[in-house]
Order: sequence, then structure tokens, then C-alpha cells
Amino acid sequence: MEIGRDCTEQLSSPYYVSVPPSCDLILALDLPDRNAVTPMLRKLHGSLSWVKIGLQMFTAYGPDYVKAVADEGFKVFLDLKLHDIPNTVAKAVGSLSALPIDMLTIHTSGGSEMMMRANQAKESTKPDLLLLGVTVLTSMDKVGLREIGVSASSSDQVTRLGKLAARSGLKGLVCSPLEVANLRRELSADIQLITPGIRPAGQSGADDQKRVMTPREAAQAGSTHIVVGRPILQSPDPAEAARAILAELSS
Repeated sequence: MEIGRDCTEQLSSPYYVSVPPSCDLILALDLPDRNAVTPMLRKLHGSLSWVKIGLQMFTAYGPDYVKAVADEGFKVFLDLKLHDIPNTVAKAVGSLSALPIDMLTIHTSGGSEMMMRANQAKESTKPDLLLLGVTVLTSMDKVGLREIGVSASSSDQVTRLGKLAARSGLKGLVCSPLEVANLRRELSADIQLITPGIRPAGQSGADDQKRVMTPREAAQAGSTHIVVGRPILQSPDPAEAARAILAELSS
């Protein structure tokens, strides 16, 4: 289906824990419109396996867009950050489970009942779906947290929400790479940690993200997946840019 039509040196404390068995690359498919998606994905065949579809593209093009991306042969991380009353989120998870997706996000700040209900819905409709709890957005810093009444540091808030998510049955979290090492010390080893806020070595622009690391640093800290967008999408050779990041992860 045509989519366009209808880790440098080993880190020192406090971040370095150990190099995980593997750390995979997810492309954030944040393009202006779907007309650009098929050409981009076909350039990247064989260079990466995962793509992330966010709220903007999903609200613009809907479930058919998700199916079209999956039809191109990629695993889909659907990043909608669901946050509502428990019953509504559970029903939304059940509905979305019909789509060809492998990961789906909900907000941990929705609380334990919401997360447990969402996980129950996932288990009854699509057990293999990895339901991810979003902790603190990478665009948030201490000032932003205080604006919404959170006096804890970003790290402490991420750890608190991460523990709550794990107790609620979630097997994966989304967090800044700066908080990965702390979560690795606090949570069981089977928890998947997906980290946006990644900038390849030598690229200093953080854009709207304030808590960032290089791919190798994130992998060394314990990320299982890293999410990268602009450094690949805006490269003259996206496939080579993806391969370079994967090489950095495996070095």
C-alpha cells in the first residue's frame, strides 16, 4: 500500500551501569505529511526494523496509516501517550490492539488503576503487545515539573513513576536516557527501557528535548531501544545515518 496516497568512552558514575545484551534503533517517523513517508521507508529497508508513529500523524491519517507503515515491513511503535480515566484508556487499548502494532504508550501519571486496567485490556486482546509507561517527558525539566506542582527532581519523579508502572504490570517504560541507570538499579532486568532524547555524537542540537545523550551513552546506561528522528530524517543519506547509529550502539 502506498502511504502517501489516500554508546564514546565507558561512562563514569552516576550513569554507567553495563552494556545491555542489545539496544535497538527506532526511527521517529515525524515527517510533514504522509506523502514523504513511503520514499523514506524504502530508503531505510534493511537499515532498521522499527518506526515510531506519533500523535500528530495518527490524528491526521488514522489507523489506515498505521497499517500502511506496517505493510512496508516495519515494526510499529504507536506513541499516543494515552491518559484518561481507567475505563476509557482500557477500551482505547483494546481498540488499538486490532492494529499491527508492537508497542503502545500510556502515561504513568494516570495512576496505578489506569495502568492495571490498560494492561488487563492488552492481555485479553493482544498479549504480545508491549505496553509502555511514559514517565517524564524529555521536554520537561525542573522548572516545568514545578509548574505542575511536582517538587521532586526529574530523576526522582521518573523512578517513582517507573516503580508504580512495574507494580501495575507494565513491562516497559519511556524515559530520558539520563534516568535509565537509576531505573536499572531499581527495577527488574526484564523491564524494557525506551529512550527518546538521543543525539548522535557530534550533533549538539537538542531541539525541544532537554535531557539528551548520545546513542552509545544511552546503550551503556541500559536502554533497550533508542528513538531517533531528525538526525536520520534530515540526513542527505538516511540509510547511512541509521547504519552509523547502529554501529555506534554495537561498538
